[in-house]
Amino acid sequence: MSGHYESFRREYTAGGLNAGDLDPSPIKQFERWLEQAVQAGLADPTAMSLATIDAQGQPWQRLVLLKGLSDGAFVFYTNFGSDKAKAIASEARVSLLFPWNELDRQVIVGGRAERMSLAQSATYFLSRPRESQIAAWASRQSRPIAKRALLEEEVRKLKAKFADGEVPVPDFWGGFRVYPERIEFWQGAEHRLHDRFRYTLQADNVWHMEQLQP
Repeated sequence: MSGHYESFRREYTAGGLNAGDLDPSPIKQFERWLEQAVQAGLADPTAMSLATIDAQGQPWQRLVLLKGLSDGAFVFYTNFGSDKAKAIASEARVSLLFPWNELDRQVIVGGRAERMSLAQSATYFLSRPRESQIAAWASRQSRPIAKRALLEEEVRKLKAKFADGEVPVPDFWGGFRVYPERIEFWQGAEHRLHDRFRYTLQADNVWHMEQLQP
């Protein structure tokens, strides 16, 4: 491609989102939209972009998978030595984006990430496929590696090590909960007059909803 994208246009036709369509609880509204994304056959409906800010103030994003909602928070799992985990240790404020482009929808979440305990993470780890458990042990996430063959060799060693029993839960791996403070629902509409509704958590722990101009 030439690199000139100014003329690229796509018309949005799935609009028509009204305040009356939305649940007073943004968590329930999110669950409704997520279920619709699943039913629509989206390839990765639980994929979300996680944005963090590291100790140098540099924002960074990557796709992770939502693994559930717990206590009104969005849950994902990672290696505690990863760049994302280190960034959260420095700055707990994060943002999530669910890019459901096929439905002309996106959900943006702003809040704070808190690390789950090892005991809380263990239940999920033990439910994972054995290959994924081995991979969690093998990868020192975000660290440099000379070549892929070294990682594959580590996987082979760990398979032999744990061949006769369950794979234990590594103490360097686990979950985070993102407790939302703002959640925005965006629905594409004709002529770029998109529908946007933002929920903001008030001091009394009640959600306030308002419509935003596109």
